[in-house]
Amino acid sequence: MSKRSFKVALLGAVAGLSLAAAAQAQKVENSVTPATPVPPLSERTGTQGAAAPRTYTPVTDARLQKPEARNWLMYRGTYDGHGFSPLDQVNAGNVRELVPVWSFSTGVTEGHQSPPIVNDGVMFVTTPQAQVIALDAKTGEMLWRYKRQLPEDLTQLHPTNRGVALYGDKVYVATTDCYLVALDAKTGKEVWAKKVEDYQKGHYMTLAPLIARGKVMVGGSGGEYGVRGFIAGYDVNTGEQAWKTFTIPGPGEPGHDTWKNGWETGGGSIWLTGQYDPQLNLAYWGTGNAAPWMGDARPGDNLHTSSVLAINPDDGKIRGHHQYHWNDSWDWDEVSAPLLINLDRNGRSIPTLVHAGRDGYLWTLERRQDGIRFISGVPFVNQDVFAKLDPETGRPTYNEARKPRLDNKVEFCPSLWGGKDWPPEAYNPQTKLLYIPANENLCGALTGHRMDYVPGQLFLGAGLEDIGMSLKPGATHIGELQAWDLTTMKKVWSHPFPNSQLWGPVLTTGGGLVFMGGTNDRMFRAFDAKSGQQLWQTKLNSGVTAVPSTFEVDGTQYIAVQSGWGVDAQRMQDSLVAIDPVRFKSDVPQGGVVWVFALRQRAGQ
Repeated sequence: MSKRSFKVALLGAVAGLSLAAAAQAQKVENSVTPATPVPPLSERTGTQGAAAPRTYTPVTDARLQKPEARNWLMYRGTYDGHGFSPLDQVNAGNVRELVPVWSFSTGVTEGHQSPPIVNDGVMFVTTPQAQVIALDAKTGEMLWRYKRQLPEDLTQLHPTNRGVALYGDKVYVATTDCYLVALDAKTGKEVWAKKVEDYQKGHYMTLAPLIARGKVMVGGSGGEYGVRGFIAGYDVNTGEQAWKTFTIPGPGEPGHDTWKNGWETGGGSIWLTGQYDPQLNLAYWGTGNAAPWMGDARPGDNLHTSSVLAINPDDGKIRGHHQYHWNDSWDWDEVSAPLLINLDRNGRSIPTLVHAGRDGYLWTLERRQDGIRFISGVPFVNQDVFAKLDPETGRPTYNEARKPRLDNKVEFCPSLWGGKDWPPEAYNPQTKLLYIPANENLCGALTGHRMDYVPGQLFLGAGLEDIGMSLKPGATHIGELQAWDLTTMKKVWSHPFPNSQLWGPVLTTGGGLVFMGGTNDRMFRAFDAKSGQQLWQTKLNSGVTAVPSTFEVDGTQYIAVQSGWGVDAQRMQDSLVAIDPVRFKSDVPQGGVVWVFALRQRAGQ
């Protein structure tokens, strides 16, 4: 990369990106090597009091549709994305007895964001630098480690990975150099690797794949580089591409007329795993912001950016969409896929999509065979951009004074990191509450500039000096775990974090608990799911921005999470320190570790 290109990349990173963090994000370390075959799991014995060797259990369509409570087979546990487990051995009455059982250092810094995926006692985690590690879920013994060799010229803004997908006897991972890789679940040996897109043009992948009906589906990140977003489906056995669907419609496709110019480089990235409705046979995906950031540089609604798409996994066709906000000018990408929740409204059960948006609104939509219908939208944090929503379509009318534009500085709330960024919310069907990891009282500012597109370089239309963040006057906190009653659309309780932002994905359980990290004090916490009372906490080696999971082995329930601070959590940290260096920590230790907890009385079993 030339000195000029490197300078452009630094200026264009994201709000609050320090020079050190940007440099780390620009070039991924390349100490990794291809996987070395090891004996199958069935031939290996445990060392830390392990029971008899475990035989790997193939993952089937039936198991994905109805996972056993003891397992955590996919990114959010189930196709509906609830982030809920019915396990209740660990509950509100005994969670104070939770203690570490084992830990495992990944040997990698930067942001660890993947959940521990568990299939009958075998755990799979991913890390930055395209590692996949298989562990005995009961003892922590490493079974195998896969390390992909990454190209030396690889650059991306988010050197992270959000997990694997399981099917049959294979493990699937999407890599930052934009390959889809299938591994043998028993040995870690690479079965096949398929190029998805060209990393040299700014494409990379951070999501966990989604598998349904014989297709393994992935999508590309990289909207800040002016790529054209897409979702692609591959045959689970051969790895051959079955279809590829662009999120930005081309000439002759529905929605193309919402672009006056710039559709070829329009963004609309896919950063996170979708959800799947087996009854409708539709997968739902959240899409990213448009590129460049300033909407007046690309007039029109700009479909399908900042939207949810309904995709048929058989052919990749778009069956419906809802755009949360048109002509996005705030970098409010809506990459989190909505949760699939059946809600009682006006005496009838409605199959809904529920999404806590980066734009600060809590959206409820109806999922239908023929599309997606708007139901409601209410703010869950302070928001001064939307003047109103159309009651039929949900289309917002903007306060134009709060809409960023070229050659002007515009202030707005929430900040470009939004009311909730990528960390997923969770829904507990027993409490009927939705739990949102929100950031309140943060506002932002953007000043736009015209920019020419150059393949492989950042295409933001703003530089580091053009991005601002501020605290709302009188703000007593930033991070806020919220619980919402989706029947009344009212907030039931909230837990504030006075001196920290919140980047904590949420897990909720049948034991009446909510687990979450995400704060700069390195705490991992448990809350009472009904009252919001904090019941337990423990300080880890680093901050937690990974997705927690829970599972059961040999009659014992375990809670698992990866620590490993970095990426946008650290970038926001840099901005907060610049605002108030006394109130906010200047540094959070990094370093990835898998932590597994159980009740004290069962920890030795």
